[in-house]
Amino acid sequence: MRIFLSTFRYVNKMVPNVVFVLGGPGSGKGTQCAKIVKEFGYVHLSAGDLLREERLNPKSEFGELIEEYIREGKIVPVDITCSLLERAMEISGKDKFLIDGFPRNQDNLDGWNRRVADKVHLQFILCLECPSSVFMGRLMARGAAGSGRSDDNLVSAQKRLNIFTNETTPIIDHYRNLNMVRTVDATQSIEKVFEDIKVLFKSVEGNSEV
Repeated sequence: MRIFLSTFRYVNKMVPNVVFVLGGPGSGKGTQCAKIVKEFGYVHLSAGDLLREERLNPKSEFGELIEEYIREGKIVPVDITCSLLERAMEISGKDKFLIDGFPRNQDNLDGWNRRVADKVHLQFILCLECPSSVFMGRLMARGAAGSGRSDDNLVSAQKRLNIFTNETTPIIDHYRNLNMVRTVDATQSIEKVFEDIKVLFKSVEGNSEV
């Protein structure tokens, strides 16, 4: 099956600035992204959320295809994910973006480099780091508290942790070798984690890169 993808041109004359936000399940990516948006004016984009929204959109050019891949237990082609990210950046009218939970694996990274990397300025990778025992404890507590997420259970959490360890950690290591990773200790309180994050973003602003 051929996939026809649109090519987007950003409405802003400035090259969009991008920060990847990576961390294991339960590391607080969504919570911290919301705080960064409020404090620094970034637009928060979640690859997973964009795919879910597109899947449910009856007018989507990708909806049926995304549904087909998910129904068959296959990974949605990275070109679709990148196309959705590009479109979201274009229609936002902004030029600062947090991309949450992407790239998750080598295929994601290859697709990003092929389609998007030369159109944006990747500022740094924000890595929320904590031990696997903390990840698991948070997910179990979240599930027990009635999060409403079907994957907040022991079996699903372990699978998600394994995927992060085996597929996403090498991507973080790749960017670490390029001196682009900024790590924050995510075992701290939400407030303390954000205090550390603010230092990173203020440093970037001080270098006139946002």
